[in-house]
Amino acid sequence: MSNQTPVVKAAARTEFGKGPSRRLRVAGQVPGVLYGHNTDPVHFSVNRLELTALVRNNGVNAVLELEIDGEQHLSMVKHVDQNVLSLEIDHVDLLAIKRGEKVEVEVPVTLTGESAPGTLANQDAYELLVEADALNIPEEIVVSIDGLEDGTVITAGDITLPEKTTLAAEAETIIASIGLPEVDEELEAAAEAAEEGGAEAGAESSESSEDSEDSDSE
Repeated sequence: MSNQTPVVKAAARTEFGKGPSRRLRVAGQVPGVLYGHNTDPVHFSVNRLELTALVRNNGVNAVLELEIDGEQHLSMVKHVDQNVLSLEIDHVDLLAIKRGEKVEVEVPVTLTGESAPGTLANQDAYELLVEADALNIPEEIVVSIDGLEDGTVITAGDITLPEKTTLAAEAETIIASIGLPEVDEELEAAAEAAEEGGAEAGAESSESSEDSEDSDSE
Protein backbone atom coordinates (compact mmCIF):
# COMPACT_ATOMS: atom_id res chain seq x y z
CA MET A 1 0.00 0.00 0.00
CA SER A 2 1.23 3.49 -0.85
CA ASN A 3 2.67 5.55 2.02
CA GLN A 4 0.82 8.62 0.70
CA THR A 5 -2.85 8.68 1.65
CA PRO A 6 -4.98 9.72 -1.35
CA VAL A 7 -7.44 12.56 -0.91
CA VAL A 8 -10.94 12.02 -2.31
CA LYS A 9 -13.30 14.98 -2.48
CA ALA A 10 -16.95 14.30 -1.71
CA ALA A 11 -20.20 16.23 -1.32
CA ALA A 12 -22.48 16.07 1.71
CA ARG A 13 -25.84 14.37 1.09
CA THR A 14 -29.06 15.77 2.49
CA GLU A 15 -31.53 13.66 0.47
CA PHE A 16 -31.94 9.96 1.16
CA GLY A 17 -33.86 7.04 -0.27
CA LYS A 18 -33.92 5.13 -3.55
CA GLY A 19 -34.93 8.09 -5.70
CA PRO A 20 -32.10 10.47 -4.75
CA SER A 21 -29.57 7.61 -4.78
CA ARG A 22 -30.69 6.61 -8.28
CA ARG A 23 -30.28 10.18 -9.53
CA LEU A 24 -26.78 10.32 -8.07
CA ARG A 25 -25.79 7.11 -9.86
CA VAL A 26 -27.17 8.38 -13.17
CA ALA A 27 -25.00 11.49 -12.69
CA GLY A 28 -21.89 9.32 -12.16
CA GLN A 29 -21.86 9.67 -8.37
CA VAL A 30 -21.81 6.97 -5.69
CA PRO A 31 -23.74 7.47 -2.43
CA GLY A 32 -21.86 6.52 0.72
CA VAL A 33 -21.83 6.66 4.50
CA LEU A 34 -18.89 7.37 6.81
CA TYR A 35 -19.19 5.69 10.20
CA GLY A 36 -17.11 6.96 13.11
CA HIS A 37 -16.31 6.29 16.73
CA ASN A 38 -19.04 7.77 18.95
CA THR A 39 -20.14 10.12 16.16
CA ASP A 40 -23.18 10.28 13.91
CA PRO A 41 -22.86 8.77 10.41
CA VAL A 42 -21.87 11.23 7.68
CA HIS A 43 -23.72 10.81 4.37
CA PHE A 44 -21.86 11.81 1.21
CA SER A 45 -21.53 11.24 -2.53
CA VAL A 46 -18.32 10.72 -4.47
CA ASN A 47 -17.31 10.44 -8.12
CA ARG A 48 -17.70 6.83 -9.26
CA LEU A 49 -14.61 6.81 -11.49
CA GLU A 50 -12.42 8.24 -8.72
CA LEU A 51 -13.74 5.75 -6.18
CA THR A 52 -13.32 2.83 -8.59
CA ALA A 53 -9.71 3.83 -9.29
CA LEU A 54 -9.04 4.11 -5.54
CA VAL A 55 -10.28 0.58 -4.85
CA ARG A 56 -8.52 -0.85 -7.90
CA ASN A 57 -5.17 0.74 -7.05
CA ASN A 58 -5.23 0.42 -3.25
CA GLY A 59 -7.21 -2.77 -2.63
CA VAL A 60 -10.47 -3.59 -0.89
CA ASN A 61 -9.21 -2.06 2.40
CA ALA A 62 -8.11 1.21 0.81
CA VAL A 63 -7.27 4.06 3.20
CA LEU A 64 -8.11 7.63 2.15
CA GLU A 65 -8.66 11.17 3.31
CA LEU A 66 -12.33 11.89 2.57
CA GLU A 67 -12.72 15.65 2.09
CA ILE A 68 -16.20 17.08 2.70
CA ASP A 69 -16.73 20.85 2.77
CA GLY A 70 -13.00 21.40 3.22
CA GLU A 71 -12.72 19.04 6.20
CA GLN A 72 -10.74 15.82 5.82
CA HIS A 73 -11.71 12.54 7.47
CA LEU A 74 -9.10 9.76 7.63
CA SER A 75 -11.04 6.61 6.74
CA MET A 76 -10.86 3.20 5.13
CA VAL A 77 -13.16 1.34 2.76
CA LYS A 78 -15.26 -1.05 4.84
CA HIS A 79 -17.79 -2.35 2.33
CA VAL A 80 -18.60 -1.85 -1.35
CA ASP A 81 -21.90 -2.72 -3.03
CA GLN A 82 -21.63 -3.53 -6.73
CA ASN A 83 -24.34 -3.69 -9.38
CA VAL A 84 -24.87 -7.38 -10.20
CA LEU A 85 -25.08 -6.67 -13.95
CA SER A 86 -22.69 -3.79 -14.64
CA LEU A 87 -20.37 -4.47 -11.64
CA GLU A 88 -20.21 -0.71 -11.11
CA ILE A 89 -20.00 0.49 -7.50
CA ASP A 90 -23.49 1.41 -6.26
CA HIS A 91 -22.72 2.28 -2.63
CA VAL A 92 -19.75 2.49 -0.30
CA ASP A 93 -19.36 2.32 3.49
CA LEU A 94 -16.31 3.97 5.03
CA LEU A 95 -14.95 3.60 8.55
CA ALA A 96 -13.36 6.60 10.27
CA ILE A 97 -9.93 5.66 11.65
CA LYS A 98 -7.10 7.28 13.61
CA ARG A 99 -3.38 7.18 12.97
CA GLY A 100 -1.74 4.44 15.00
CA GLU A 101 -5.07 2.65 15.47
CA LYS A 102 -5.33 -1.11 15.03
CA VAL A 103 -8.21 -2.41 12.92
CA GLU A 104 -9.56 -5.86 12.06
CA VAL A 105 -9.82 -6.43 8.33
CA GLU A 106 -10.25 -9.30 5.92
CA VAL A 107 -7.25 -9.54 3.60
CA PRO A 108 -7.26 -11.54 0.33
CA VAL A 109 -5.26 -14.80 0.37
CA THR A 110 -3.24 -15.78 -2.72
CA LEU A 111 -1.70 -19.23 -3.27
CA THR A 112 1.60 -19.41 -5.15
CA GLY A 113 3.69 -22.29 -6.51
CA GLU A 114 2.78 -25.82 -7.59
CA SER A 115 2.00 -28.71 -5.27
CA ALA A 116 3.66 -32.12 -5.78
CA PRO A 117 3.16 -33.75 -9.20
CA GLY A 118 -0.20 -35.48 -9.55
CA THR A 119 -1.85 -33.46 -6.76
CA LEU A 120 -4.28 -30.58 -6.73
CA ALA A 121 -4.58 -27.64 -4.33
CA ASN A 122 -8.01 -26.75 -2.98
CA GLN A 123 -8.32 -23.23 -1.53
CA ASP A 124 -10.84 -23.22 1.31
CA ALA A 125 -10.49 -19.57 2.40
CA TYR A 126 -9.96 -16.64 0.04
CA GLU A 127 -9.78 -14.02 2.79
CA LEU A 128 -8.21 -14.02 6.24
CA LEU A 129 -9.24 -11.88 9.21
CA VAL A 130 -6.22 -10.10 10.68
CA GLU A 131 -5.43 -7.13 12.89
CA ALA A 132 -3.13 -4.51 11.45
CA ASP A 133 -2.15 -0.88 11.74
CA ALA A 134 -4.83 1.18 10.01
CA LEU A 135 -2.22 2.82 7.77
CA ASN A 136 -0.28 -0.35 7.04
CA ILE A 137 -2.86 -2.94 5.98
CA PRO A 138 -1.37 -5.62 3.68
CA GLU A 139 -2.98 -5.77 0.23
CA GLU A 140 -2.76 -9.58 0.20
CA ILE A 141 -1.35 -12.53 2.11
CA VAL A 142 0.74 -14.86 -0.03
CA VAL A 143 0.84 -18.57 0.87
CA SER A 144 3.26 -20.93 -0.90
CA ILE A 145 2.09 -24.46 -1.74
CA ASP A 146 5.22 -25.29 -3.71
CA GLY A 147 6.05 -29.02 -3.52
CA LEU A 148 3.44 -29.84 -0.87
CA GLU A 149 2.37 -33.50 -0.82
CA ASP A 150 -1.04 -35.18 -0.81
CA GLY A 151 -2.77 -34.82 2.56
CA THR A 152 -1.12 -31.54 3.52
CA VAL A 153 -3.46 -29.04 5.19
CA ILE A 154 -2.54 -25.38 5.68
CA THR A 155 -4.30 -23.58 8.54
CA ALA A 156 -4.35 -19.90 9.46
CA GLY A 157 -1.94 -20.61 12.30
CA ASP A 158 0.63 -21.99 9.83
CA ILE A 159 0.87 -18.75 7.87
CA THR A 160 3.69 -16.27 8.37
CA LEU A 161 1.97 -12.89 8.44
CA PRO A 162 3.47 -9.56 7.33
CA GLU A 163 5.26 -7.44 9.92
CA LYS A 164 2.98 -5.71 12.46
CA THR A 165 0.05 -7.91 11.41
CA THR A 166 -1.50 -10.44 13.79
CA LEU A 167 -4.04 -13.19 13.28
CA ALA A 168 -7.62 -12.38 14.29
CA ALA A 169 -9.23 -15.51 12.81
CA GLU A 170 -9.21 -18.90 14.53
CA ALA A 171 -5.81 -20.54 14.16
CA GLU A 172 -7.51 -23.79 13.07
CA THR A 173 -9.18 -22.09 10.08
CA ILE A 174 -8.30 -24.16 7.00
CA ILE A 175 -6.80 -22.06 4.22
CA ALA A 176 -5.89 -24.76 1.70
CA SER A 177 -5.49 -28.52 1.38
CA ILE A 178 -3.56 -30.73 -1.01
CA GLY A 179 -5.15 -33.86 -2.45
CA LEU A 180 -5.32 -36.20 -5.41
CA PRO A 181 -7.71 -35.52 -8.30
CA GLU A 182 -11.12 -37.10 -7.77
CA VAL A 183 -12.01 -39.85 -10.20
CA ASP A 184 -15.59 -40.00 -11.45
CA GLU A 185 -16.32 -43.72 -11.00
CA GLU A 186 -19.31 -43.65 -13.34
CA LEU A 187 -17.33 -42.06 -16.15
CA GLU A 188 -14.45 -44.45 -15.55
CA ALA A 189 -16.81 -47.46 -15.67
CA ALA A 190 -18.41 -46.12 -18.86
CA ALA A 191 -14.99 -45.66 -20.46
CA GLU A 192 -13.97 -49.21 -19.53
CA ALA A 193 -17.24 -50.57 -20.89
CA ALA A 194 -16.70 -48.68 -24.14
CA GLU A 195 -13.18 -50.08 -24.46
CA GLU A 196 -14.41 -53.63 -23.84
CA GLY A 197 -17.25 -53.14 -26.33
CA GLY A 198 -14.81 -51.88 -28.93
CA ALA A 199 -12.53 -54.86 -28.39
CA GLU A 200 -15.43 -57.31 -28.76
CA ALA A 201 -16.62 -55.58 -31.90
CA GLY A 202 -13.12 -55.76 -33.33
CA ALA A 203 -12.91 -59.48 -32.57
CA GLU A 204 -16.30 -60.15 -34.20
CA SER A 205 -15.25 -58.16 -37.25
CA SER A 206 -12.06 -60.17 -37.50
CA GLU A 207 -13.95 -63.50 -37.25
CA SER A 208 -16.43 -62.36 -39.90
CA SER A 209 -13.58 -61.43 -42.20
CA GLU A 210 -11.94 -64.84 -41.73
CA ASP A 211 -15.21 -66.66 -42.48
CA SER A 212 -15.59 -64.64 -45.65
CA GLU A 213 -12.10 -65.51 -46.80
CA ASP A 214 -12.74 -69.22 -46.15
CA SER A 215 -15.94 -69.08 -48.21
CA ASP A 216 -14.19 -67.41 -51.12
CA SER A 217 -11.44 -70.04 -51.13
CA GLU A 218 -14.01 -72.83 -51.42
